[in-house]
Parts: sequence; C-alpha cells; structure tokens
Amino acid sequence: MAILKAQIKHPKASPFATIVQEVGLTSIKVEYSRPAVRGRQIFGNLVPYGRIWRVGADASTKITFGSDVTILGNKLRKGTYALYAFPEADIWDVVFHNNTTHWGDGRKEYNPKEDALRVEITPKELRSFQENFLITFDKMGYNALSMKWRWENTEIEIPIVVDTDSVMKTRIKEQIKNNPTAQTYYEAARYYQEMGINPETALVFLNNAIELEGDTYYFHRVKSLVEAALKDYKSAINSAQKSLELAAGLDKDEFVRMNEKNIVAWKRYIATKK
Repeated sequence: MAILKAQIKHPKASPFATIVQEVGLTSIKVEYSRPAVRGRQIFGNLVPYGRIWRVGADASTKITFGSDVTILGNKLRKGTYALYAFPEADIWDVVFHNNTTHWGDGRKEYNPKEDALRVEITPKELRSFQENFLITFDKMGYNALSMKWRWENTEIEIPIVVDTDSVMKTRIKEQIKNNPTAQTYYEAARYYQEMGINPETALVFLNNAIELEGDTYYFHRVKSLVEAALKDYKSAINSAQKSLELAAGLDKDEFVRMNEKNIVAWKRYIATKK
C-alpha cells in the first residue's frame, strides 16, 4: 500500500494580497504579492535598473479594469493585464501587458509586442519608509483616481481616468423617461449637484421628488445646495431650515450640524452684499 506524503503548506515570505477599488461606476482589482525590504537595498540592487520587474514577487501582478479607462491620455480597454515595470533612477516604464500567462517577471518570454500600453512615470522619494511593497489607491473622485506603488523610499503614482459622466448621463436620461420615482429624481439631482453641473435641471428634479414623496431631510438638504449654486441664497436658507427641522426630528445630528453651518454662511454672504 502506497504511503501518501502530505505536502506541508508553509507561509510565504511575500504574502499574497488582493485589493478591489470602486471608482465612479467602475471596479479595479489588483492581485499581487508583497515582498519586504528586510534591510536590503531595493531599487538599483535587488530590483536592478533597466530590467523588467514583476511589480511585486512570485506570480506576475494582475490588474483588472471593469470598464475602459484612460491612463495619461492613452485609452486602455476593460480586461485583465499583467503589470510590469522597467525601473530606472529617474524614470520608469510602466507596462500593462496583454499576456497574463508568464510566471514572475516573464523575463525570457516577455514580448513588448504584446504590451497593451506602456507609459513613463517619474518616481517620487517618500519621506516615510515602506517595509512591504504596497499597491494602493488615492485621490478618488467620480471620474478618476491614482494608483500608487510604494516600497522602501520610492513611490510611483499612475493616474487613471474613467468615463463615469457619460454613463450617468445616459442612465439618467433613460430612467427619467421610464416612470421615474421620487428616488430617481433625487439620485439624478444629487449626482448633478455633486458634480457641479446642470443646477437648473437638478432643481426641477428635486421639486418633482418632493411633490411625489413629500418632505424629507435629504431632499431639502440637496435642494438647498442646488439653490445656493444658483445664487438663490434666500431659498437655500429656507430649504436648509426645512432640512434641519426634519433631520432634528429623526435625530440626524450630522445633517442638523451641516445645515446650521450652511445657514450661517449664506446669511453672512447675504449680509455682505447689502
């Protein structure tokens, strides 16, 4: 009878990590391993200059975009790519590579003809020290964010743009056509308000929402902000006061404070214009 030999599962020196980040209506996922400095000199030594790097350790790092994106003015279609880099002291080539089957850095198999996109990024020196290689996202808005790589005292920042606005405009147009509810009007108006666009239309939508569903503290809260954007500060104060009263009745302290702050600011603004 054969004796089965159990395989010992051991901890990895470079632990695997997955990060999923939403930006606008798009999801971005990164799968990578996180090597540590452990007292070594990293860039220009452990990671040589001028040679391909897998952007981490073990298997090549993978990035998946849930929709088309733009990176430094270059269009990149939705899908999964291997992330590679060619570090130098003063400039890095960052590569989004179509072939995701290579193990590690794919040094022998890597073919630049299979690159989906290659961009140049200037590295930054960190004031803080990063022990384990880190990929993170920052500067997030509706239409853009930055992907950051940090290790040792080096940071690489890659701006990524998504086209949330055109998708939202299409969705709003379709939803408004098809028996819109109060919430439909409110969500459309709130998007316009947060983006700082179409305040006149946003106000119409909010009035429709209030007519359909009645007074709510969040309808009047957004209405006050839209009226302020239209420089109708007296109406904005009235809407904010209504929102404040409704919020207070529901123990929504945060909305009470926000409305109080806006009312003071708008009254002060009106006073300075007299």
